[in-house]
Amino acid sequence: MLTWDDLTSRPRPACDATIVYGEDAMHRIDLWRPAGDGPHPVVLMVHGGCWQTEIADRRLMDWAADDLRAAGFAVWNIDYRGVDRAGGGFPGTFRDVAAATDLLRATAAEWRLDPSRLVAVGHSAGGHLALWLAARGRLSPASPLFTADALGVPEVIALGALPDLEAVAASPDNGCGTAVIDRLVGTDRANRFTDTSIPPLLPLGVRQQLVNGREDRIIPYRFATDYSAAAEAAGDAVALHTVPATGHVELIAPGTAAWTLARRLVAAALSRGSPGG
Repeated sequence: MLTWDDLTSRPRPACDATIVYGEDAMHRIDLWRPAGDGPHPVVLMVHGGCWQTEIADRRLMDWAADDLRAAGFAVWNIDYRGVDRAGGGFPGTFRDVAAATDLLRATAAEWRLDPSRLVAVGHSAGGHLALWLAARGRLSPASPLFTADALGVPEVIALGALPDLEAVAASPDNGCGTAVIDRLVGTDRANRFTDTSIPPLLPLGVRQQLVNGREDRIIPYRFATDYSAAAEAAGDAVALHTVPATGHVELIAPGTAAWTLARRLVAAALSRGSPGG
């Protein structure tokens, strides 16, 4: 199994631009744009790190973003305030990823991007957030997280994701622990999972590709099988891709079987296009 050092010790590639969308240092988006005039198809990328800035930020995805850029895709690699940062948690973390996502549509012409060809890729906790971004149209207008006219996300590729926050909160064997969930969803709302966790928002009405390492010691494999079964039962189109001899790091490390599969799924999603944007 790869370690984080195996990934982060690689030469770090550079993005093409960094876009500011708010006042916090985490209110940043790195744009990776391929050669050519465009407009380019776009990968909306969401990093993981157990929803905690201290663990990871958008730079953890630099190597994956660079690999997608080399394959001809633009990458909109968003950052956000984790639960351990002032203003993060509920509702700040969710509002951050929503604002960073919606800015894609507002600035697409400026950056020569095509939001009608869009796929979201999220890793670990970022897999949950990527699915949540695709689920925003299911939110009640009464929710503090509701956004009118949110950018549609027609397909999500979730890599070692944690879609069910209630399951995470009840599972001490997950690599993020359980205490982080209270900080993410709040403790003073009776229905705190209904607008933050993915299962209560099913069906999402978008394609969902789950990629999981069978030997992932950070994200228990049952998170993938349980969520996949629930989403399919609700009527969603879900595919679970299980990669043998694979842990958590391999899911975003170019050159591995898991990342090669993820990149192939990205290409397939963007070749289909969408009415989103």
